Amino acid sequence: MSNAQDQFIVRFWGVRGSIACPGPETVRYGGNTSCVEMQVAGHRIVFDGGTGLRVLGQELMSQIPVEGHLFFTHSHWDHIQGFPFFTPAFVKGNRFNIYGAVAPNGSTIEQRLNDQMLHPNFPVPLQIMGSQMSFCDLEVGEAVQIGDVLVENALLNHPGEAVGYRVNWNGYAAAYITDTEHYTDRLDENVMWLARDADVMIYDSTYTDDEYYSEKSSKVGWGHSTWQEAVKVAKA
Repeated sequence: MSNAQDQFIVRFWGVRGSIACPGPETVRYGGNTSCVEMQVAGHRIVFDGGTGLRVLGQELMSQIPVEGHLFFTHSHWDHIQGFPFFTPAFVKGNRFNIYGAVAPNGSTIEQRLNDQMLHPNFPVPLQIMGSQMSFCDLEVGEAVQIGDVLVENALLNHPGEAVGYRVNWNGYAAAYITDTEHYTDRLDENVMWLARDADVMIYDSTYTDDEYYSEKSSKVGWGHSTWQEAVKVAKA
């Protein structure tokens, strides 16, 4: 692979859930919340806007003007809390296409990002951002074509709903499957569909099996999975 048009690169900017946790105990994997960047055939595709998005934004400031596609799995805070601090969004000349499914209460991804920045929660509104932003409401199961890249989605098992994504290009595929809870009696068909023959699978591994099934502090019903379940999906 010689240039950006021939590359499929996956970079992790944030891998934590619930709350950012920087410190000596999280140096190995980092302490920022969900944000994964994929550079595919010259296109920048970003999944989720946790605090890792702020760090990605700092990197992109040396490359402006920039264009990107930002896909949200859902709008729990750890997946959107970095968006107000995404510096490139404030810069004129930058362009971003922003995608997300409509929430069960009918709110769009634009409304939810806007609400997060309303007074008194944040000092400036979303409308102050100077970049060109286009918002797209995705239907569950709807595919998005970005040049030669196809982005598919499927519903995940998570409180308040979430979607997972699959990026396809030139015979390669990467699956982004965060915030989903496995079923105890079967493998999730939607997860299996997203992960089918993928070269890279990013899967919700919040707990170990022991933590998930703990008699003292069970995590059953919390909307997350284990690394052991990830192995089952990968082997299936």
